[in-house]
Amino acid sequence: MDKYILLAQCKDQLNVTAYISSIISNHQSNILHIDHFTEYEKDSSDEGELYLRFEFDKAPDVKEALEAGLHERGITYRLYDSAEKMKIALFVSKEDHAFNELLLRVERGEMPAEIVCVVSNHETNKHFADNLGIPFYHVPSGRDKDIVETEIIEICEKYEVDLIVLAKYMQILTSRLVTRYKNQIINIHHSFLPSFIGANPYKKAWERGVKLVGATSHYVTEDLDEGPIIEQDVIRINHRYNVKDLRKIGRHIESTVLAQAVEYHTEHKVIITEGNKTIVFN
Repeated sequence: MDKYILLAQCKDQLNVTAYISSIISNHQSNILHIDHFTEYEKDSSDEGELYLRFEFDKAPDVKEALEAGLHERGITYRLYDSAEKMKIALFVSKEDHAFNELLLRVERGEMPAEIVCVVSNHETNKHFADNLGIPFYHVPSGRDKDIVETEIIEICEKYEVDLIVLAKYMQILTSRLVTRYKNQIINIHHSFLPSFIGANPYKKAWERGVKLVGATSHYVTEDLDEGPIIEQDVIRINHRYNVKDLRKIGRHIESTVLAQAVEYHTEHKVIITEGNKTIVFN
């Protein structure tokens, strides 16, 4: 179904939701879904911040009228056309679990997106991209970072990429790339950070007898692994699980959490607040 999706935010005030609804209905557009949430910094006596998400039918002039009305009221907004699929550049290193989960979900049409290219510092997963006819670019690491990222930026510009997804891409991005694609890069990592960093975190976690295995998907910022969180999940384990079991569960949960985060983003269900957190209308 072709529709518009509106994400908006402003200081909480009387009748904002009704105001937006009236503009839409006055142009003979049917509202399909509304979500709204007011966040207070300290307590309910503070002036809150209102976050809104509307889905509504396309209708003549409704988009222009809505943009004019939102501007007049000083409401920050983003307005999307559901017919426009988001263009994703999928980054991967050697591990294939999160990478393939996204390839298959997009291929099955489970999210409004298309994977326009794959970028990797290894050729391990090239055959998966080749099987689906997706352009694969081997951009080796171990070289000057500026040269590597210049190649990456050229690839992303060539395909007019809207979103970069790091599906276990084991390279740290510089501020140059992160700033260029602000809030347009999504990463995944296991839940053992910061307790078990470096190589073989699952073995270290097993040695400590961890009872939960989880994953976090977030937007990439210049602060490593500290960007706004989109999705998280955990699975409870016990002493019967060995290191191999932990890795297997870890792969599963990383794959599903990353795919869910990307789905939320491509469906325009995420608003990033000023306080480095997210409002996710899930």
